[in-house]
Amino acid sequence: MSESAAPTTDTLAAVPAPASAKVAYRSGQDIECWLTDMDGVLVHENHPIPGAPELIQRWVDTSRRFLVLTNNSIFTPRDLAARLRSSGLSIPEENIWTSALATAVFIKDQMAGARVYCIGEAGLTTALHEAGVILTDQDPDYVVLGETRTYSFNAITTAIRLIVGGARFIATNPDATGPSKEGVLPATGAIAALITKATGREPYTIGKPNPMMFRSAMNQIDAHSETTAMIGDRMDTDIVAGMEAGLHTVLVLSGITQQADIPTYPFRPNQVLNSVSDLLRQL
Repeated sequence: MSESAAPTTDTLAAVPAPASAKVAYRSGQDIECWLTDMDGVLVHENHPIPGAPELIQRWVDTSRRFLVLTNNSIFTPRDLAARLRSSGLSIPEENIWTSALATAVFIKDQMAGARVYCIGEAGLTTALHEAGVILTDQDPDYVVLGETRTYSFNAITTAIRLIVGGARFIATNPDATGPSKEGVLPATGAIAALITKATGREPYTIGKPNPMMFRSAMNQIDAHSETTAMIGDRMDTDIVAGMEAGLHTVLVLSGITQQADIPTYPFRPNQVLNSVSDLLRQL
């Protein structure tokens, strides 16, 4: 591929692409596989973003390989698929990839049959079990920290002691807070910071913005970075991780990052669109 064939990110990111524009991808090929964030891209406050149901259905109808990515490690893909259905989005559970699944794959690749002390809920414990991990509080190889609605002081104390004793420290994602009806809740990143302060050990964090999350997702659907795109609503997680993983990046303005925010970052997405509704018209 010649360098002149690639679209300039400055041109693509300057203004949202017209709905009718045909995108010239950097490889000159159609995108074969799609990764997409969930909140702010497909759903907002339990309501589908316009165009999202149709986009998912288009991918399903055309047998397009795709995964919906989330840093949330609380729920299993089956749980998330059910929650999305209640929000008006029909996404097969096999098309959902969580930080819990990525963490389980990482540990299996690093040490098959590893012993793990886990702080988390069903999404994480199920993923670890299915990866052949042994869950234990006795001489574990890893302490794995995920999200839970009920962080236990005793469990955190045990984790600190095990890490001081030599266990490797992994966090499923870096998110410091999570939403609830009553307001923000402390999440994995906040509890990881507490453990780091007590142990002097930083965790290896699997979820976005670590491109490891995207690479594990691509392996799951046998995708190649040259013909895979990432759709996200955050420059500081979705877009930077997609860029570092070598993907075509699509920023939608239906979530966190807005047009005025883009110039404050030293990198650019390949495309900026108002929402996935604009993307649907390009496929």
